[in-house]
Amino acid sequence: MPIDPKYLREQYASLSDDALMAIDRADLVETAQRCYDDEVARRRAARDENAEFDSEPLSDGDKPDWLDDASVVFSRADRPGALPADDIADARDALEAAGIPCYVDLSELPPEKEDASPPPTHIWRVMVPGNLNLRATSVLDRDIFNADFEAEWKAHLETLSDDEVLEMNPEVVFCGLFDRVQRVTRVYDAEIARRQL
Repeated sequence: MPIDPKYLREQYASLSDDALMAIDRADLVETAQRCYDDEVARRRAARDENAEFDSEPLSDGDKPDWLDDASVVFSRADRPGALPADDIADARDALEAAGIPCYVDLSELPPEKEDASPPPTHIWRVMVPGNLNLRATSVLDRDIFNADFEAEWKAHLETLSDDEVLEMNPEVVFCGLFDRVQRVTRVYDAEIARRQL
């Protein structure tokens, strides 16, 4: 069955920068490699075109009092020539929209041994007060990562036959996720009852 370049372009365009960069180009057939390269080039060109207008700092510069007890809820290595760290700004914006204070910093990494790819030189970290770690992680899942997960699930389902799709009951395929929600709810209800709240 021939590969539809239009479909591939739409799929690559729907991915986050991290999801796109996680694809091993060497595993792709020639048509897919061209579509992949086009998408990477498009994003780099958009970044370069908008770089002079993007002067909003990721943090206001003042370190918050809670920073010593902070939890890192998202981090990303910054490699030379990699796609821009838009996902860091997206994470910050999602947390702030949910009313969760956060602080973003860029730290230098120690040099690594030479390998085939350019080693990361810095790491972005999005930090929140330690007591808001679980809530912040869930907000990032809901507002950022679940959209990528949904797109990957949709793309997977589209490759299956009708019979295979009917066998892909989400409650069975993702039984671990459904179980986690039940356990979290049960433990929370038990704690409320224990405290007689």
